[in-house]
Amino acid sequence: MRPESVDPRRRFAVEARADRPDLATLCLLVGAEADPALGEAGIDAAQAELDRLAGLLPFGVLGARAWAVALAELLGERCGFEGSPAEYQRLDSSLLPVVLRRRRGLPILLSVVWMEVARRAGAPVYGVALPGHFVVGFGDPGDPGDPGERILADPFAGGRLLTSADTALLVSGATGMTPADAALDDSLFAPADPLDIVLRVLNNIRAWAATRPERTDVALWAVELSLLLPAHPARLRYDRAQLLVQRGEFLQGATEMEEYAEVVAAVEPSTAEAIRRRARAARAMLN
Repeated sequence: MRPESVDPRRRFAVEARADRPDLATLCLLVGAEADPALGEAGIDAAQAELDRLAGLLPFGVLGARAWAVALAELLGERCGFEGSPAEYQRLDSSLLPVVLRRRRGLPILLSVVWMEVARRAGAPVYGVALPGHFVVGFGDPGDPGDPGERILADPFAGGRLLTSADTALLVSGATGMTPADAALDDSLFAPADPLDIVLRVLNNIRAWAATRPERTDVALWAVELSLLLPAHPARLRYDRAQLLVQRGEFLQGATEMEEYAEVVAAVEPSTAEAIRRRARAARAMLN
């Protein structure tokens, strides 16, 4: 079967279950869900743009810091990729095809651009899901050495290199930890798994839609893509059921609530009963 004939959701599910899921492909398929007109040609064009940007990096770069500086000079300074507070109000700030075109986006999507361009050029790069802010790391995450020498860059700030103090302040601001404790907690700087990154992107899309009751369509497809990931919170099944009810699909929503209630009944009987009551209320709306 030719790739053009494969349903995007089926392709998303297959890619998510690959031995080494391709982060760019998954994020581009999220973009295709938001804009069905993107099609295979649009996905190919976005991949080609990532390839083109990688080809602009200088040859012979050696060392984590040198890679971080090269990416900042190319993507931040020359190409103008960066973020601003206004990006949090835009759905397309979470859509990789649009971020590549606008050169604006949320921290996690800009980090995806940094990672994918760097990876294509052979740089040792990985994502770092700091609490409340996503950044990129360069070097060997399995051998961080002195935490003071950890090379992190913030694509939202144009690729600015973060000192240990900068990073500790970011973490402490989001968690309430003291900067000293944040600087010492190496678990915060572990490489982010590609599928965890995709789930976080979809969660951002759901958060955007949650403040816009008229966009339950966006919230629904974001939940449904999340459910296609091999590992996802079981609660998403209930979230989907609630969205169906909100959209007037009372029977299907009630049925899925009841199915979810059966799943949680053994460990949370009171929660299961509350869900069953909501399912009965949804069915009553059919009368």
